[in-house]
Amino acid sequence: MSSITKLVRPNIAALSPYSTARDEYGGPIGIFMDANESPYQNGYNRYPHPDQQAQIKARLGAIKGVPAANIFLGNGSDEAIDLIFRIFCVPGKDNAVIMTPSYGMYGVAAAINDIAVRPVQLGSDFSLDTCALLKACDEDTKVIFLCSPNNPSGNAFPQEQLLDICNRFGGIVVVDEAYVDFSGKGSLAHEAVRRDNLIVLQTLSKARAMAGLRVGMAISSEEIIRLMSMVKYPYNLSRAAMEKALEFLGQDIDTKVDTIIKERARLTAELPRYSFVKKVFPSDANFLLVKVDDANALYSYLLEKGIIVRNRSRVTGCEGCIRVTVGLPEENDALILALNNYERV
Repeated sequence: MSSITKLVRPNIAALSPYSTARDEYGGPIGIFMDANESPYQNGYNRYPHPDQQAQIKARLGAIKGVPAANIFLGNGSDEAIDLIFRIFCVPGKDNAVIMTPSYGMYGVAAAINDIAVRPVQLGSDFSLDTCALLKACDEDTKVIFLCSPNNPSGNAFPQEQLLDICNRFGGIVVVDEAYVDFSGKGSLAHEAVRRDNLIVLQTLSKARAMAGLRVGMAISSEEIIRLMSMVKYPYNLSRAAMEKALEFLGQDIDTKVDTIIKERARLTAELPRYSFVKKVFPSDANFLLVKVDDANALYSYLLEKGIIVRNRSRVTGCEGCIRVTVGLPEENDALILALNNYERV
């Protein structure tokens, strides 16, 4: 019995996954009379073929340097987050530990699954206290969620610290790397492949500019990927989304990522020059968390100018802060112009 088996909910361990006739057939295109689809061809009258996910996994495996068998594809990373709760946490009994402030969907998915959440506040500089994190765990803690680079603070945590948590915690550690392409601290994808309790989440929504397609991924041991594939709904990715994802994966993103990183540096240098800006927090992501005199007033002003940022001032630890996504150079110019005018008001 693998060490992960004892963490899986008994009903999930005993689950017989849904199987289609096409999964069982496994042959070339035939006469499909199994799934009650329309026979009239329009390019999308058939359910997605399993080979489409296999092609994307193979392409991603080559890009990420991990075996395709260690990749799960989901409807955004949010599907993977939900599956982790459903696989490992017994509703009304188990709990999860999360950092705060961090990505809000961890708490939402936990609430939907009736899983208690134990938040651990980050430091004033958004550093992570490993001892405090592990102290918050008890015998019913099945999962720890760690977002690195973190949203909304933007900072990435040292890999050594994240791996130390994996070594010391007896449950599942999830490291959400949605913004990893903008960070110089690297990915834990290779570690996730060889460890039995680490799941790395990534997405095609950020650096690869596919947010509208809703394609996310989990990288982990083959056993965890098998469990996620068993519990997911059939056809969880549309044929159209997979076709476009496969097309876009052939594009080079290095130049665009480099531009975003350079523009992030430009905004990091420009914003502190305004009297109403108190602090620009260091960022390993494609956004900046900015502490200002009056976040509500600045947010409303920018909305009037047609510039939409995120007001994070009501989040504990982010009081007085707005979060600004790094845009195209001309969009960042428009933000700077608006802030110049706000300074003169």
